[in-house]
Amino acid sequence: MHRFYIAPEQIGRNIVRITGSDVNHIKNVLRMKQDDEIIICDGQGKDCYCIISKMSETEIVAEIKEERMTEAELKNRITLFQGLPKKDKMELIIQKAVELGVYEIVPVMTKRVIVKLEDKKKEEKKLERWQTIAEGAAKQSGRGIIPKIQPVMTWQKALSAASELELAIVPYENASGMRYTREIMSSLSGYHSIGVLIGPEGGFEESEIEQAKNKNIKPITLGKRILRTETAGLATLSMMVLMLEE
Repeated sequence: MHRFYIAPEQIGRNIVRITGSDVNHIKNVLRMKQDDEIIICDGQGKDCYCIISKMSETEIVAEIKEERMTEAELKNRITLFQGLPKKDKMELIIQKAVELGVYEIVPVMTKRVIVKLEDKKKEEKKLERWQTIAEGAAKQSGRGIIPKIQPVMTWQKALSAASELELAIVPYENASGMRYTREIMSSLSGYHSIGVLIGPEGGFEESEIEQAKNKNIKPITLGKRILRTETAGLATLSMMVLMLEE
């Protein structure tokens, strides 16, 4: 069944009103008709199972038959703090992280970040592009929410934000003790908000890890191999999902 995201205010007591580009997509691309069934998501975790009742050039009205909370969301809210990588790697990271269930993604400027987003307009365009990718990945994977891509943060602000979560971890190539990593992963279900901090291509400097420790952010190892930045976060999230999925 086809799935569409609309603003909560477009969902009434018994009907939903679909406007904008989705109207053309439903009518002319999918060639859906009156009485066809669709799923409407409010982007906040609620799914409305609907039947199309009216169609016009500018609006589609669908009757709500059933409402459910989506089953695709983790009960835990995971925030990925991602050191900015080069080129289009961030797009891949966002797409796959959304598929894996993150709640939000925060791009972070660390000491070894090569990319510099000094132009405010360029940064805004990047954020807009990244949010579009997050929305597409959410639709493809049947998410109940569209994860938010936050504005770029400095390392210090990211540390402060991460320290406010119930648990925050930082995979680090010089960390040791897979047993400790297993202990952390086994305890995840006890935390509602979890942060994962990932370095850029050059990794973290030791001083940054020390700063993270001082904020009670826990360094963990992902094994004996050094992973690329686009691999490290996804490997960590995969481990977490394995422990958190019911």
